[in-house]
Amino acid sequence: MPDSRKFIENLSGAGKSIGVLTSGGDAQGMNAAVRAVVRMGIYVGAKVYFVHEGYQGMVDGGDNIKEASWESVSSMLQVGGTVIGSARCKDFRSHEGRLRAALNLVERGITNLCVIGGDGSLTGANLFREEWSGLLDELVQSGQITEEASQTHSTLHIVGMVGSIDNDFCGTDMTIGTDSALHRIIEVVDAIMTTAQSHQRTFVLEVMGRHCGYLALVSALACGADWVLIPEMPPKDGWEEQMCHKLSESRSRGSRLNIIIVAEGATDRNGNPISSNEVKDLVVRCLGFDTRVTILGHVQRGGTPSAFDRILASRMGVEAVLALLEASPGTPACVVSLCGNQAVRVPLMECVQMTQEVQKAMDEKRFEEAVKLRGRSFENNLNTYKLLSHRKFDTELPNSSFNVAVLNVGAPAAGMNAAVRSAIRVGITEGHTMFAVSDGFEGFYKGQIKEVGWGDVGGWTGQGGSLLGTKRTLPAKHIGKIAEQMSIHNINALLVIGGFEAFESLLQLVDARSSYEEFCVPMCMLPATISNNVAGTDFSIGADTSLNAIVETCDRIKQSASGTKRRVFIIETMGGYCGYLATVGGLAAGADAAYIYEEPFDIRDLQSNVEHLTEKMKTSIQRGLVLRNENSSENYTTDFIYQLYTEEGKGVFDCRKNVLGHMQQGGAPSPFDRNFGTKIAAKATQWISKKLKEYYREGRVFANTEDSACLLGMRRRALVFQPVVQLKDETDFVHRIPKEQWWLRLRPLMKILAKYKTSYDVSDAGQLEHIVRPRAKDSSAI
Repeated sequence: MPDSRKFIENLSGAGKSIGVLTSGGDAQGMNAAVRAVVRMGIYVGAKVYFVHEGYQGMVDGGDNIKEASWESVSSMLQVGGTVIGSARCKDFRSHEGRLRAALNLVERGITNLCVIGGDGSLTGANLFREEWSGLLDELVQSGQITEEASQTHSTLHIVGMVGSIDNDFCGTDMTIGTDSALHRIIEVVDAIMTTAQSHQRTFVLEVMGRHCGYLALVSALACGADWVLIPEMPPKDGWEEQMCHKLSESRSRGSRLNIIIVAEGATDRNGNPISSNEVKDLVVRCLGFDTRVTILGHVQRGGTPSAFDRILASRMGVEAVLALLEASPGTPACVVSLCGNQAVRVPLMECVQMTQEVQKAMDEKRFEEAVKLRGRSFENNLNTYKLLSHRKFDTELPNSSFNVAVLNVGAPAAGMNAAVRSAIRVGITEGHTMFAVSDGFEGFYKGQIKEVGWGDVGGWTGQGGSLLGTKRTLPAKHIGKIAEQMSIHNINALLVIGGFEAFESLLQLVDARSSYEEFCVPMCMLPATISNNVAGTDFSIGADTSLNAIVETCDRIKQSASGTKRRVFIIETMGGYCGYLATVGGLAAGADAAYIYEEPFDIRDLQSNVEHLTEKMKTSIQRGLVLRNENSSENYTTDFIYQLYTEEGKGVFDCRKNVLGHMQQGGAPSPFDRNFGTKIAAKATQWISKKLKEYYREGRVFANTEDSACLLGMRRRALVFQPVVQLKDETDFVHRIPKEQWWLRLRPLMKILAKYKTSYDVSDAGQLEHIVRPRAKDSSAI
């Protein structure tokens, strides 16, 4: 069978010129996108031009359009905002302005544009593309360009990337900047919670989002806010009373604070704005609580981009250049977007039309439809928030006599507590009696099992580590005692949250079913490990927090290296044998190399890396960053590599090493981990409820099939339950890693962006996909 794969080596940008601009409101991660476009463009042999100050620079021309070099995008990765500037531009809205812009592009031979901005900027780009041939005709007639120039530049290709902190663009799960804005909001909420608790205060937080409630909704999910007001789902009439009732109820259960989050565009059902000050006055009037307002404003746009945004923007930037190289005259303008964990291309105008339809639905008070049009990710966030935020009265709960136990296994990972809270609250809502097990299976066999209520897990989302306590002990050693405890507490289902040990534990419990009927119950595992080394999932709870810790440290180290000049840092990351943290951390921090177990390396590779760094020191970027996974090689240890680099780099650069250690495990969970943990735990608990009903026969639960013990993971575009027994074949148990790992496809990106010639399989890229109209409930979305 012929090899149908496409490789980057066969794509050439020779003779092509690409213009890159950022337009509209700035967003963290735009610089990472610009850097990726410039470097990928130069890598394939194209010329790349910065268009400074957005469309204004394109209209004004002159020094605003400058050729970019490899070094000119160095040190941009960690900077927020946009280094090449952005401006709102009236001139480009006029025909005359677009004519001047066309002339400026033709003079420089630019017929490929990469536009990073919101829907307004992208709509403008599409109009420009549609008018292009007419504009060139006008320029020929007025004698400003020749007929020949008009023929040579007859088609303008456009690829967009959405940079917007609001996540208000249909057709992509995440826009560049959204995750970083959530980081800013959550940092503030965490800080406010401590002062609110001290004084028993209520805080009303206003976040950005004039037409889109994504930031408000996800930050409410991530901090367990008491109430949230968003434009897509205005509260029902009489909400004031409901909200005050909810706040006083939470106080009566012992909570010392309340948090209310308001999107700046929040309205009631009749379209009247609801301001944060009105909410505050309402709380003071009805309840007399000490209430303060905090308006976050432009803080949300600022600061350094998160690891997620850097990786997203780097992947999108590379994909945008590929899309421009492959474009033919008939290709419509497209947007490079993210679907689950997959980079896809979608027609620009389909996205814009869908985005406008959301606004139209909101204007016409078709709110349910507006939520659906926002996309599956938004709808799932809203459903999860509703599920977790309102405690039903006991009389409203379904009558279930089932007992469900939740435990943590393995090393701590940030976001575990958010998952436990979510599971316990959803379980209570489903009518189950929920039990928490302390200290993993060790606590289990010792009988450290207690019933937990709704209020027992209040305030857990923002806490790092594992509040239940976690141990690496596997159940096989104490299987009889664990079965006994299952029987004593009449446990009908298990939810295990943890890493590779949790996976092994579930396999052991399934094996024990033949000897102990107590284990013939539905069991579900949620992957939670900073190493991200469990088969059956692309992401694990805790890995994002860890990446951010690594990237933050690397940024500081790079700064130190820039100051001293000619210095190379060698940094050791955790991960066991799994190279996820080293690779993805390397991509997000702009590393020169990352050594991992999955990609064997020898002395020749080390030598070529040293030579590469020696060459780099001759340029204006006189610093190096090398990451090494802790178990990447038995003999090429961090010390060995450090000594080799020191010896070989004598007279050219000096070396320092840094072992990051357990700081990678700690810290408050990132917004992504809080949200991911909350959503998958809610979904897993609903799955357990379904299985309990399915396996309830003659007064007891009996589950003995493969699909009654599953791992819930994210695979490419969807959340899927996979029997752990089937995942055995996908696992390398000796090295505790999956046999196939999606992120290895990101390694060539890291190398290309660090100026290494490499082979890159781009078969996955390419086909234009159409936006699918929202169907009935699609619960596999994340």
